[in-house]
Amino acid sequence: MKKFTTETMQEIIIWLKLQHKHTLEVEVLNPDRGEGLYAGSIMRVEGVDYRHRSYKAWSDLAELFFCRMLTPTKITQHTIVICYQKLNCEASFHKSEGKEEKYGVDSPFFAIQKSEEPAFVLPYVRALNLVKISNRSRILNLGINRGDEFEVIYSLLGEEGFLSKELIGIDHSSSAIAIAKERFCSATFYIEDITKLDRLPLERSDLIISIGTLQSPGINFKPFFMSLVQNYLTKDGAIILGFPNCRWIDGEMIYGAKAPNYSYSEQSLLYNDVIFCKKYLQQKKFRVTLTGKDYLFLTATKIGYSEALG
Repeated sequence: MKKFTTETMQEIIIWLKLQHKHTLEVEVLNPDRGEGLYAGSIMRVEGVDYRHRSYKAWSDLAELFFCRMLTPTKITQHTIVICYQKLNCEASFHKSEGKEEKYGVDSPFFAIQKSEEPAFVLPYVRALNLVKISNRSRILNLGINRGDEFEVIYSLLGEEGFLSKELIGIDHSSSAIAIAKERFCSATFYIEDITKLDRLPLERSDLIISIGTLQSPGINFKPFFMSLVQNYLTKDGAIILGFPNCRWIDGEMIYGAKAPNYSYSEQSLLYNDVIFCKKYLQQKKFRVTLTGKDYLFLTATKIGYSEALG
């Protein structure tokens, strides 16, 4: 068996050619390069009979090489063409300059549609069910931006259930908050740095939500998290934290958190923060679960709360 690496698309395709019997045509499109496969030519390889295998492996391959997999085209009974379009790796909010409006309406971040991504929505819905969202009355969302997390809550509870909640959203982007106010006029929104919550007239909430915010630059994560639990959560309150284990590149959600000074996905810092929160909350008598993949969702409910509800 030929040894192979995952450093180039060509090596992967050559390996497939050596291993399987049925013909498969793979077309790789990369406007940034002009040689070999990346010129947009079609390469015939001995691939997998597509009738007996899903496209997931090919979709995963696209993600690994920072490509977008286009809709496969059937040529003959045993031949298809799969096209990969190279993503623009510079088109990412992670590389945006500026501070306040890095997440505003004109930013690459604002173009992201998390609520349309099953890999985000389904684990988030599971987290909301785990904390028994229908029984929570005051909900605080830190880093609300335009309100996508509220949109999912609305879809779960319906209009009447949604309007019965006291919803509070905080974000430092004034343009994003303006959109959130238009979308959810019954909620209360504040334009503020979340590290300065003491400036706001906040009562304790029985659910705190924060998705991809607490690990932002400028936040001393561990002390800030402990302060949230101690000063802003009710006795029987619950928490949902979303830790991004992905990057948003050219509109695509690419799996794997990337730490500074690494050219590849390295997740030590991510799991260090997740485990810290889990242990701290367990010490405070919370039941903690971790779910999700591209986003890791930590949910915490007070032990005995569910039992008390019956």
